[in-house]
Amino acid sequence: MRNQRRTSTRTVVLVGVLVYALLGTLMVTAVATNTLEAGYRFNGLVQRVRLALDPPPDREILPIREMTSKSVGAGGKDGGEPAADVAVAPGLVSPARTPRPAKATPKPQKTPRPKREPIDLKLRFNPGKTFASQIDEHWCAIAGTQIVLAMHGILDNSDRVQRQIAGRTDEFESRRDSHNGGWGPSAIAEALAAYGLEGYEIRSYPNRHVALRDAAIAIKKTRSPVVLLAWRGAHTWVMTGFRAQADPTVFPKAKITGAYIFDPWYPRVSTIWGPSDPPGAFQDWPEMERNYLRWQRPEGSYKYRDGKFLAIVPTVPRAEQTAGG
Repeated sequence: MRNQRRTSTRTVVLVGVLVYALLGTLMVTAVATNTLEAGYRFNGLVQRVRLALDPPPDREILPIREMTSKSVGAGGKDGGEPAADVAVAPGLVSPARTPRPAKATPKPQKTPRPKREPIDLKLRFNPGKTFASQIDEHWCAIAGTQIVLAMHGILDNSDRVQRQIAGRTDEFESRRDSHNGGWGPSAIAEALAAYGLEGYEIRSYPNRHVALRDAAIAIKKTRSPVVLLAWRGAHTWVMTGFRAQADPTVFPKAKITGAYIFDPWYPRVSTIWGPSDPPGAFQDWPEMERNYLRWQRPEGSYKYRDGKFLAIVPTVPRAEQTAGG
């Protein structure tokens, strides 16, 4: 998504008007003949014109924390079993005096190992108070940001607020974050912090299993949603829960079998990805395989992102009382 800024010279404005007029003529002709989804192609042309007239700044962006299978869910045994408790050694007796015979100390009770059983965790957010459908087809990241803020009780889910967030694009955008301008993962994390929601960090993963396991662990520990970069980085999903073969905070190699998703694209239908589902719908593993893909953008390469799975993950627990809870 790109917000138009004021251009500084009359020449650029005149060129823009002429180009828009020409594109408008082509658009009318294409729509009249129903040529190859002319509306979407026209919007793509408009975006390229905007970039030529008003390119995004090349400024620093937030770092990405690279995660591995070892760094996610660390603390348990490799076999997926929880780590054993460690007994504390008793205190030593001073040699200065002979101690009285001590009473027999009962043996410490071993902590029972938790059962390995399926888990179904879904954070309870009222879609009527927290879900926001993107107003513009390019505003998925803006709407996703709004959804997360609404879930934390910071903003509401109105169109007015979504336009307000979009109006701050100039504060967050960078060519390094999105070569097309507008919102990338860094812009999302920066916007969340700007509205007072600290603690979200951008993470990359070598595979889908590790990414979703880390997201599930974060959701269970912080009771906060995770932002997933779906559709090869072209779209934003908000993950609010998961199903797994076992609790991933206890069993580090527990397999996640699906996720609960708020999709800002709803209720639209994508010609590539198909119809979107209502907020909070469960996406099973085949759907996650189809939608949550490695970062690969056609506009160019992105260091530390290409070929990785991306997520924006909370690290601070959510307050108990929120407007959307």
